[in-house]
Amino acid sequence: MKPLLFVVALPLFAGGCAATLPPDVIASGDLAASQAEVRPLGYTSPVSGYTHRVPVDPKPWRNQNDAQSPEGDAS
Repeated sequence: MKPLLFVVALPLFAGGCAATLPPDVIASGDLAASQAEVRPLGYTSPVSGYTHRVPVDPKPWRNQNDAQSPEGDAS
């Protein structure tokens, strides 16, 4: 039971010590609102990059392996 308690308590303790308070991380609301600029997004079809491919028969694996292997002796 004690090792389990240690395994659970140590990450919680370390995480609590490493936490940064929000004012140090987040800029003030006035500064962030004045600098924010949002451009409208144009519509892009989700299938715009689709290219039709048909199934092909598998090639011998040894030829494909030899074609992709680096030149020279691997050993």
